[in-house]
Amino acid sequence: MQTMRKEWLEKDYYATLGVSKEATDKDIKKAYRKLARQYHPDSNPDNPTAEAKFKEINEAYEVLSDPETRKEYDHAREMGYFVGGPGGASQYVRVEDLFGGGSGGATSIEDLLGGFGDLFGTSGRTTRRRQPRPAKGADVQADLSLTFHEALAGATKEINVGGRRVKVKVPKGVADGTKIRLRGKGSPGRNGGPAGDLYVRVHVAEHPIFKRKGRRDLAITVPITFSEAALGAVIEVPTLEGTTKIRIPPGTPSGKTFRVRGKGVETTKGQGDLLVTVDIDVPKDLTEEEKQLLERFAELTEDRNPRAHLGV
Repeated sequence: MQTMRKEWLEKDYYATLGVSKEATDKDIKKAYRKLARQYHPDSNPDNPTAEAKFKEINEAYEVLSDPETRKEYDHAREMGYFVGGPGGASQYVRVEDLFGGGSGGATSIEDLLGGFGDLFGTSGRTTRRRQPRPAKGADVQADLSLTFHEALAGATKEINVGGRRVKVKVPKGVADGTKIRLRGKGSPGRNGGPAGDLYVRVHVAEHPIFKRKGRRDLAITVPITFSEAALGAVIEVPTLEGTTKIRIPPGTPSGKTFRVRGKGVETTKGQGDLLVTVDIDVPKDLTEEEKQLLERFAELTEDRNPRAHLGV
């Protein structure tokens, strides 16, 4: 005898997901994901109709996504309900006959269950049914946006998931696109089964001057003058906490990168570094005195050919 829940006789889960009874597991999953995105409470705030539809979609998917449960559901819908008949004999009633398909059919699940005694002239006691197996609830996806500094420092945030407020603890140094798994925070389980998991995808806003380089390093581009590059200098560069100084050796080319230890992103695995790339700033508006000095410099260095190795 097949396990059956009351709502199975009244709800067409295939119609809820907009698929045919012959739909494959892949078709069912695709339809579910499309409808879940469309009616998700986060996309329809303060819309009770969308929230109710979202719950119906999840209920349908929980039944049809499990092959065994789907098989029992199909059988119950096609064959009907087994009840105790006269003299203890097993009797069988088709669903369409009970729900208006034949004369005197029941109009609701309550009529169906309460009227078995009248239908068969018995006390209406049903035969024992196998208890449905516990099943884990569906996993749920959600998104969380953080500022650059929130991601580096770590934070505890609240998000709305299916009308529930869920706290998400974000670890220090979380990177853009990271997925955080919260066990048991997804859809409720069936028949006493465990709830599904919640997967939160983190989106980190960009910083105006710092860039992430891997999980722990930070990168920054710092302009320097021609004189600083040619003669060498000690310059000040920004960090997350303030500033630090680095030494520029004489003859430093544009694009050279210097590593400043311990000035990067702090994570559970340690502190990263700050990567400083220098870019020689070429002046666009020269004074007459500056032009004369550069012309004199050009005369003094006219025998130097930086393109000699190119054969020109």
